[in-house]
Amino acid sequence: MADLWVNSAERIGADLHLELSGPGGRRAALIRALREAVRGGRLAPGTRLPPYRSLAADLGVARNTVADAYAELVAEGWLTARQGSGTRVAERALPPRPAGNPPVRTPPRARGPLHDLRQGTPDVSGFPRADWLASYRRALQQAPSEAFGPGDPAGRAELREALAEYLARARGVRCEPDRIVVCSGFGHALRLLFEGRVLRGPLAVEAYGLPFHRELLGGAGVRTVPLPLDEDGARVDRLTRERGVLLTPAHQFPTGGPLHAGRRAAVIDWARARDAVVVEDDYDGEFRYDRRPVGAVQGLDPERVILVGSVSKSLSPAVRLGWMVLPERYMADVLAAKGEREAWAGVLDQLCLADFVASGSYDRHVRRMRQRYRGRRDRLVAALARRAPHIEVTGVAAGLHAVLRLPPGTEAATVERARRLGVALDGLAAFRHPQHPESAAPAPDGLVVGYATPPEHAYAAALDALCGVFPDP
Repeated sequence: MADLWVNSAERIGADLHLELSGPGGRRAALIRALREAVRGGRLAPGTRLPPYRSLAADLGVARNTVADAYAELVAEGWLTARQGSGTRVAERALPPRPAGNPPVRTPPRARGPLHDLRQGTPDVSGFPRADWLASYRRALQQAPSEAFGPGDPAGRAELREALAEYLARARGVRCEPDRIVVCSGFGHALRLLFEGRVLRGPLAVEAYGLPFHRELLGGAGVRTVPLPLDEDGARVDRLTRERGVLLTPAHQFPTGGPLHAGRRAAVIDWARARDAVVVEDDYDGEFRYDRRPVGAVQGLDPERVILVGSVSKSLSPAVRLGWMVLPERYMADVLAAKGEREAWAGVLDQLCLADFVASGSYDRHVRRMRQRYRGRRDRLVAALARRAPHIEVTGVAAGLHAVLRLPPGTEAATVERARRLGVALDGLAAFRHPQHPESAAPAPDGLVVGYATPPEHAYAAALDALCGVFPDP
């Protein structure tokens, strides 16, 4: 038996695995192998087969052996041969199924919501395809040969240099390229920091946040301690003996609003006094509308803050790229946790993003999407003021989502009503820490509405459906 991999010029694309075995010599074995490949669907109708000479060379058989096999399969109707078009798999109907053997049906997919207003996703129809493609082409053409070898665990120098310049200019971050480690997003950063035992708990977190992050921390054996929130952000005065604190200071997730300037200074003072660390989730700091930009807390003390960002909100969650800006004392441990072989962020994507940032395309895209999301935010506020004036809209000075305050005790019923009407959104309770300090502040009822999620052409219908969720007061 010979297991051979045949390289085809068209439509086969990848190698074709043929097993030449059984009685009758090589010609008969080749006929059986090709016939089985067609019958089994591995060679689709219309697929062009390799020329006699190249297939014969790959298989180690005589050219006439291949020619004779092709000719017999053409005569049987499996293949077709036409001058100038080569030999192809025939376009023919599949044989009928035997009676009593019903076709296997794929179970239908569960029907999704008619209108998706869940948080966490940008308008993916706004992805800058032309500019991204131009950057990818430049990056590929200019990439040095060594870029195609094993990667640096810190990430490509080109990307770290571009990020250092951008973060300093746009987010007030103080860093050098050698303090940046490229990762695949915030979740990956948490895994490196806590599963890699670079940091340890207990860790203070905001009383509202992503359950996914709390689950990831719990899986790493980290105990999380919730901090209550008020109109000035997290109550950092409640910090005690924790080893660190995880904050979203530019735009608290999901309730909205920046961390007050006094509290930003206070959390740095606490970290210095306790020899602790602040993990700053800078998840959508570029998108602000009705307030001045809020710089990163990291700028107050680069040796006490780990800043983590990504392009999941600004570009797309499909671009699996993020970054950590690290104090010097954590660099070696993070790189050791990451390992010698880069397994998460592809080098070509890193080079593409580096060009995208350095060329100014990233800034232009962010400004364009900021205008789009501001317009959507304004339409949401206006529609609710007109059709559901009893619903208070909060947390809309920045970001990609709004919080709609509801009367006490109505959240669960409203989320269920929205589901029945085909509107997907999240209740505020879904983001509440299980040990939320009820005594510090009552847990409000509300909805978290992602106004960035629907594509532009579907936004008006999504708003109309959302307004229909709220009964008259």
